[in-house]
Amino acid sequence: MKYVDEFRDPKKAQFLLKEIRRLVPEIRKGRKRPISIMEVCGGHTHAIFRYGVETMLPDGIELVHGPGCPVCVLPMGRVDDCVALANMPGMIFTTFGDAMRVPGSKGSLLQAKANGADVRMVYSPLDALKIARENPNRQVVFFALGFETTMPSTALTVLRAERENVKNFSLFCNHITIIPTIKAILDSPDLQLDGFLGPGHVSMVIGNRSYQFIADYYKRPLVVAGFEPLDILHALWMVLKQLAEGRSEIENQYNRVVPDGGNSVALDAIGRVFELREFFEWRGLGSIDHSGVRIREQYASFDAERRFSVPALKIADPKSCQCGEVLKGVIKPWDCKVFGRDCTPETPLGALMVSSEGACAAYYQYGDIEKIHDTRSERQLEEIV
Repeated sequence: MKYVDEFRDPKKAQFLLKEIRRLVPEIRKGRKRPISIMEVCGGHTHAIFRYGVETMLPDGIELVHGPGCPVCVLPMGRVDDCVALANMPGMIFTTFGDAMRVPGSKGSLLQAKANGADVRMVYSPLDALKIARENPNRQVVFFALGFETTMPSTALTVLRAERENVKNFSLFCNHITIIPTIKAILDSPDLQLDGFLGPGHVSMVIGNRSYQFIADYYKRPLVVAGFEPLDILHALWMVLKQLAEGRSEIENQYNRVVPDGGNSVALDAIGRVFELREFFEWRGLGSIDHSGVRIREQYASFDAERRFSVPALKIADPKSCQCGEVLKGVIKPWDCKVFGRDCTPETPLGALMVSSEGACAAYYQYGDIEKIHDTRSERQLEEIV
């Protein structure tokens, strides 16, 4: 990519929109429901709203916002475990900034910091390792979370800590994997999807071949997409073109960044340090088999769950919060009764309102809140009548 403007060209956008408008009626012949395409990645959701992509699309096509925001799918019990670790005597707890405000049942890490815990925001696990070297008499835990996008940096940091013989550094591992998640969505009986925009950042690590089962078994097209407005429109057109032609294939719109075979160095580091868990709990989605990773026995000394006592309790989300339904694409954020009123970025009830990649945060930041409230009121009135 030479210039950002290349991917925000209005003339090219209009051409793609013209082709999309041509394809939608052709695909919808003989069917009542709209064409449903899920963007798996939270980064895509944010870009779609930031650039107004959804408002450009013709009637008859619906974008469904998927679970590709790792902060958003973190269960409340795991947040409580973080707070418990942070409150241990002599502990330095390090985390990415977007995880600081995720609410648990006993508050957030930001609240723990305000109450006196030594919680520090870092930009990478290497920052946490540096803090451990500078504080040899204290334990330093890094809150490791994210899909395969962030797994390599965490794995390489563990390997470096081993080489440097750093004894006071460990991970609270909450890394998750994208493939079992997509499979769980496809197996969900209450969701009908016609295709996917595949995650660009994750695919940069794992490549495109891992998605082949979606086309072969589920007969759905998936196009790995970039994050600029023309990337998204181009990828949508590619999905629609497959649907119009009766094809189900895995295609790569983001080929300037994503290699078919993935990043072998990153995959090797992940394989050396991590192994699949039997199951992992997701906020709103429940337990999904083999959807999370843990640290291998060989590196157990770097595993905070083995080194320290954490509560490991399952905590249900507040009944008023419908993050789970939004994550699965069953409802839109404005369908949640607390959205934009009791639940805002300043006072979030659910994780989807905390992270910048969360669907609720994107709707709140870029959507017309008053229009959303008016639409919701009209729906509630219709239900009463």
